[in-house]
Amino acid sequence: MNKQGQLADFLQARRGRLRPEDVGLRTYGERRRVPGLRREELAMLAGISAPYYTRLEQGQSRNASREVLDALANALRLDESERAHLHALARASGRGRPAGRPPTERITPAISALLAAIEGTPAIVVGRRTDVLAWNRPGHGLFAGHLDPDSPNDPFRRPNMAKLVFLDAHTRDLYADWPAKARAVVGNLRLTAGRHPDDPLLASLIGELTMRSREFAAMWADHRVLACDVADYEMRHPLVGTVTVTQQTLQSPQSLQTPQRDGPALVVATADPGSASAAALTLLAHATAPREATASRHDVAENPTT
Repeated sequence: MNKQGQLADFLQARRGRLRPEDVGLRTYGERRRVPGLRREELAMLAGISAPYYTRLEQGQSRNASREVLDALANALRLDESERAHLHALARASGRGRPAGRPPTERITPAISALLAAIEGTPAIVVGRRTDVLAWNRPGHGLFAGHLDPDSPNDPFRRPNMAKLVFLDAHTRDLYADWPAKARAVVGNLRLTAGRHPDDPLLASLIGELTMRSREFAAMWADHRVLACDVADYEMRHPLVGTVTVTQQTLQSPQSLQTPQRDGPALVVATADPGSASAAALTLLAHATAPREATASRHDVAENPTT
């Protein structure tokens, strides 16, 4: 991934999305060659010189100060996620040499214990590139019941959630509002790419998705970023029917200790207590439980002890 190109493309995309009337500029009806703000207009709104902004957008100027970046973020009306993304892109463009090859992602014993502790709730552990590093039985059943449950254990066969969303027919049919899920995946990948512009595996994933999915290519070119930490989705599950879940992405403690939030994340699916969706998730947990555990619970129900 071109570090300077990412910053330039993001600035151009955001500049093109703002119209003069959006920021209180009068155009007096003149014919404009660009759909959004001109470079000099954005520079004026940010309080910086037009030549400096042009060099910044073209990747010819590095090490922009935090004050300049914040001024640009304000002028572009960026939200918190977009503002953080802008700062990450600027840091990457000023970095001297690329980082080394990223280490293989693994889950810690603490995350494994947490995954086991919430066995009745659908949960999966994903890496920075959305590779599935682990899942519990309900998590496998909800998100990818058509795949081999042992596949996350093999680094060469690990499912990738971004690929599943865009390239897998089962996963596409799983989401009633597939475009919303797809935009969330792309927006989150944009954030990750901004924090890790030198990650060759991430670049390979984005390249593959761009080549194999026109929809991904179009969404990626839009340069929208989205931190999808919490989102509600209606899922049309082949086993338990329609279920509305809240998907929450929880960063591991070691991830929260760094500004880049590296490391695996736990994705948990829950439903409103007492709802039909909650009953459906309970049914899914029962259906995906080991046979011996199911039989044991049945025996206890038939022969309760006193």
